[in-house]
Amino acid sequence: MLDERAAGFFALGMARTSRRPVVLLATSGTATVEFAPAVVEAALSRVPLVVLTADRPPELRDRGAPQTIDQDHLYGRAAKWYAELPLFDDDALTAAHARSVAGRAVATAAAGPAGPVQLNVPFRDPLLPDGSLREPRVAPVGEARTGPGAGAEPGAGTEPGAGPRPFAAAVAGRRTLDPVDLEALAARLARAERGLILAGPDDDPDLPAALAALAEATGFPIVADPLSGLRAGPHDRGRVVVRGDQLARPGPWLEAHLPDLVLRTGAMPTSAPLVNLLVRARPDLLVLDGDDGWREAAILPATFVHADPAATAGALAAALSGMAAGRAATWTRDWLDADQRADQAMVAWLDEVARRGEAFEGAVWPVLAAGLPDGSTLWAGNSMPVRDMDTWLPSLDRAIAVRSNRGANGIDGVVSTALGSAAVAEGPVALVVGDLSFLHDLNALVAARLHDLSATIVLVNNDGGGIFSFLAQASAMAPDAGLPEHYEELFGTPHGIDVGPIVAALGGEHRRVTPAELGVAVRASIGRPGVRVLELRTERARNVELHREVAAAVQSALSAAG
Repeated sequence: MLDERAAGFFALGMARTSRRPVVLLATSGTATVEFAPAVVEAALSRVPLVVLTADRPPELRDRGAPQTIDQDHLYGRAAKWYAELPLFDDDALTAAHARSVAGRAVATAAAGPAGPVQLNVPFRDPLLPDGSLREPRVAPVGEARTGPGAGAEPGAGTEPGAGPRPFAAAVAGRRTLDPVDLEALAARLARAERGLILAGPDDDPDLPAALAALAEATGFPIVADPLSGLRAGPHDRGRVVVRGDQLARPGPWLEAHLPDLVLRTGAMPTSAPLVNLLVRARPDLLVLDGDDGWREAAILPATFVHADPAATAGALAAALSGMAAGRAATWTRDWLDADQRADQAMVAWLDEVARRGEAFEGAVWPVLAAGLPDGSTLWAGNSMPVRDMDTWLPSLDRAIAVRSNRGANGIDGVVSTALGSAAVAEGPVALVVGDLSFLHDLNALVAARLHDLSATIVLVNNDGGGIFSFLAQASAMAPDAGLPEHYEELFGTPHGIDVGPIVAALGGEHRRVTPAELGVAVRASIGRPGVRVLELRTERARNVELHREVAAAVQSALSAAG
């Protein structure tokens, strides 16, 4: 990678997709600071990174030496662990210490909650390797070892049929509840008359099937965030509510369907209406978090269950075994019926928009859902793309991994993250991103060319920051308030850039598409080598009106059904 900020997010995408720690390396000075945005995202999204920050030797620090800054605990509390290695010499104990610290760093990054660690590594001149750059051979058990580090690795080596054992490793298991605590939780679920399972963003591949089993045992519906893993896959999706963002909006239907208990997994949901639903209902709130987290941004009374969510959900399902399902049947049927009515209203409305030939940003997601094969990875940029994905991504029987950088909710590094994912993913990778986020991370396309990567990028270009058109700033600075020019300057931020020549210069393919052409273009792109940017132009003000139209159509459908 030619740029450290892009490299940080590239590594983040690799780690998210592989579910294994990825190592970052930079020279000393400001290059190490460029990793900071990705380190922060990794900390909040619980992604394992090992950040190696090369440094000048101790005697040159704080003396005005070039390319020398204070790198001690450079990433602050965003790093799970920090250590500085000694200057390397020929002492066997130095080599053993370095290998032990490296093993601990990898294990710490991977341990729950996963996250970034920093190892600061000072060097003296000359900065040249003193031997082969190939991985050193580890002697088999029983074979004599000589040279630096000899005798410092008791038990290291190989076993029949196995690879070399690491110098330092850790073994950890999933946390489970005591039977008494499990029984108490099951009793709370059994007593609930109007229970919901709210599945927030989560990458655990075992969680969807476990929550589906719990939904069957309790009879509760599952309101599934698009990043939860519950909307797409071979697990039972019979109780999965997809249009929760629309159902949770204020109206008569919601007032009649406030839950008395909510079991929540993963991070906070993408949907603001769902968060507001929790605040409005103030239910008995159970938050399952196996990594000792306290993620509850609505600041409600809650019981935090610090045990593995998938294992706990499975154990609760076994303990309840249908005891509460009968009582919750009507309640769940109401949610599922409303979900179906909302879906029908949205599909009909979207068909009408298509007949009018209008470019609507939410229409991207049904197109991608129809065009991505089993085993694909679908990324969403922050701001409007991830919110539109929440509203419009349907339920799918294909195993599609749905991802977004929702730790810090930043728009930077999104393209790099998706391309890092493409570097290790087994299936096709697609990304939907806004124009400002795309411009933030254009040099990510250099990595795609250098590493021969393939991805389909749908660029939703509304020439600025579309999310603010939905917020208070738009009305506060509207023309009748006398401040429209300041709104565009501070929040709309139009740029007028033609990205086509830039994409071509960086080695990608670019194509402007109309709404009618998007589906064909996506299907033609998926699976082909190289990076293609399919640009859909939209208009910010009209996009707000269209979003309000579909919300009104859903509320009308819910009211008509009583």
